[in-house]
Amino acid sequence: MPKIERVEITMVNLAPKTLREDAIQTFTCQETPLVTITDSDGVCGTGYCYTIGTGGPSVVALLEKSFAPALIGKDPERIGGIWHELLLQTHATSVGAITSLALAAVDTALWDMACKRAKLPLWKAVGGARESIPVYSTEGGWLQIETPALVEDALAKQAAGFGGAKYKVGHPHVATDAKRLAAVREAVGDNFDIMTDANQSFSLSESIRRAKMLEEQGIAWFEEPLKADNVTAHAELARSTSVPIAVGESIYSLSQFKEYLVHGAASIIQVDVARIGGITPWLKVAALAEAHGVVVCPHFLMELHLPLVCGINNAQWLEYIPQLDLITEHGITMKDGRAYPSDEAGLGIAWDWDAIQKNASYGAEI
Repeated sequence: MPKIERVEITMVNLAPKTLREDAIQTFTCQETPLVTITDSDGVCGTGYCYTIGTGGPSVVALLEKSFAPALIGKDPERIGGIWHELLLQTHATSVGAITSLALAAVDTALWDMACKRAKLPLWKAVGGARESIPVYSTEGGWLQIETPALVEDALAKQAAGFGGAKYKVGHPHVATDAKRLAAVREAVGDNFDIMTDANQSFSLSESIRRAKMLEEQGIAWFEEPLKADNVTAHAELARSTSVPIAVGESIYSLSQFKEYLVHGAASIIQVDVARIGGITPWLKVAALAEAHGVVVCPHFLMELHLPLVCGINNAQWLEYIPQLDLITEHGITMKDGRAYPSDEAGLGIAWDWDAIQKNASYGAEI
């Protein structure tokens, strides 16, 4: 039986290629903690998580001081058992972002190891439901981008085969958002999905008001209109509009997703593998959503979510935001607006270790 012998922790700070502003924040830096686990058979796996500019050192400290020492000597094939043991070890700080992000880095590394040992790509290991997934773009729809540039990017994405694009909303007056979305809709026509994202910036009354405008534009979904912990308000909003309500990037536990699904407060689940704590709980959320007849369209983490959405039956879209280009040897495979997962054993991410070491802001070995 293999035993975990070594845990290496690295953090790389990646600057976004595009200025990213939404209704409540600016995405200044992607702190990317990476964890590489090696066992007594010489099998190693690498997992990771991310922040949008703050909290990365706290994640690394939890990994170095608590999780990594607890991993030494454990059987790496006990992925679910290890996940629960680490959660119990940090029960006083759960549920929360820092703990979930640290758990995700460990859990994804263990899945990488398991897939390599089994000589399977992740997308087949978790179900192999489909060989590709349609993509929609977010990079051209940030709040600070002027309307002509929104239109130009939408037409470019449409010409490249993308099936849709997402646009940030949350300008002080609803008319501003309406004009921007109308310009895009006029340019791309009816056969191109337009998604919107408010980043939790509205009250319930304002969400209902904005949803009426979105109905007129034939919007595919209204993402994070309200504070993520307000299930009751989301349920009321969902009953008041025909626009699908999307939530998930700011939810950190299976039970929180359960509340949304049981109360009919969301019809699109955007579970984020880093923020939910790894692949192990991500798959449980996806199965729970499937049981409620709800689709999964995960948030961010394009490179890791690609094999996961191709592994399950109820995925609909992959969000296209390249985030690992600076530290990988190549990006994901794309053709005609669809993304194809790697058939390499493991997560399917081609890490460029020279680039990682060159850009590392922190490193430790346990």
